[in-house]
Amino acid sequence: MTQTQINVENRARQSLGSSSDPIYQMVARTVAQRHPGGVLVDVGCGRGKLWSFVRDRFDRYIGVDAVRYPDFPPQLEFIPFNFDIGKAPLPESFADVVCAVETIEHLENPRAFVRELVRLTKPGGLVIVTTPNQLSLLSKLTFILKNQFNAFQEAPGLYPAHITALLEIDIFRIFTECKITEIQIQYSNYGRMPFTPWHWSENLGFRGRAFSDNILCVGKPKTLSQET
Repeated sequence: MTQTQINVENRARQSLGSSSDPIYQMVARTVAQRHPGGVLVDVGCGRGKLWSFVRDRFDRYIGVDAVRYPDFPPQLEFIPFNFDIGKAPLPESFADVVCAVETIEHLENPRAFVRELVRLTKPGGLVIVTTPNQLSLLSKLTFILKNQFNAFQEAPGLYPAHITALLEIDIFRIFTECKITEIQIQYSNYGRMPFTPWHWSENLGFRGRAFSDNILCVGKPKTLSQET
């Protein structure tokens, strides 16, 4: 195993292989709103937790990650692959939905990564990407006080696992450059209050960009008819 592979696996394991429920719920809402089905490829799948939130909408699930975690469900399909090194061993236009939950911030080249997500997605399918929200109140205050984005500080589970911080506009631009259309940004509506262990109450109206720790970008790759 090369040193690069070791570094990638170490970064993957530092993420612990799962995200918070509000992130998966945000993905599930998006899937329900856009009415997909069929095959789901979960890129950076970790422990496969996404499947429990969307299993009623898909016929097949394939998880792809740099490492296979011991508690990844044995009944689910898994492909080991490092998205920093090229194309995944799956054919073009393979999946109805390709989803990358809290994965893009772990990778060296976000544009190459999104191009690969597009390659894997069927015409008319969905590409879904979630990542930490650099424009939340928590992240902005952390940046002002520490000169670091909150989710990219040198702390356990953050840097060096998180290496690529993207603003909302960056993700939108990347999707546009990769010929993705019908782009939408959504928010987790779940965010930690600065300097406390508590979270903003969505029921009290604390929703949207300022009060969400994570964002989601979704869109459809252009079809051949749209490109001509």
